[in-house]
Amino acid sequence: MSSVVIVNSGVCNLDSIRRAMEELGGKPVVTDDPRVVEAADRIILPGVGSFAAAMQSLNQKGLAACLRNLLARRQLPFLGICLGMQLMATRSHEFGLTDGLDLVPGEIVPLKSTQAGERIPHMGWNEAHPRADAALWRDLPAGTDFYFVHSYWYDCAPEHVLATCPSYGGFVAAVQRDHLMGVQFHPEKSQKAGFRLLRNFLAL
Repeated sequence: MSSVVIVNSGVCNLDSIRRAMEELGGKPVVTDDPRVVEAADRIILPGVGSFAAAMQSLNQKGLAACLRNLLARRQLPFLGICLGMQLMATRSHEFGLTDGLDLVPGEIVPLKSTQAGERIPHMGWNEAHPRADAALWRDLPAGTDFYFVHSYWYDCAPEHVLATCPSYGGFVAAVQRDHLMGVQFHPEKSQKAGFRLLRNFLAL
């Protein structure tokens, strides 16, 4: 099994995703060193919390430039998780405008409740409906539940939408552009379904 670099943006606890990778037989390397990231076979960018704080950390550590350049040169499998997915966008509207990594064109905008019972933040289990060709969803039925915690969502062009969730008027649950993928939910907290998705990522 090839190694997987877990990028430490400095804004989240990485133990759960590291343990998940170990349980799946991966060889996780947690780092904030661009030189280690450059040598990766595949990359995971987790994150929770503030978009601006995460981007500030990535920029200060040289990781933002590293990721942009590396992923433009090499077709490495890349997975952003929760805030990590949102950081892939062009910019975020969370507490003003903040530029993102611009890996998959799009904007991070506030989630809006469209019916009774939809609270913000969106927290808990909800279904995701993937595209028919979604390799991340191999052996997972459409409508499988995953665990979400977020108040913003990724507004992007239809060709980059990998999966959607029907709640809150319908929002993007996963994005993809070539080898670059992101999921709004937490696969490492989504029990068997989440581990299946992570196993699929390791197989890419």
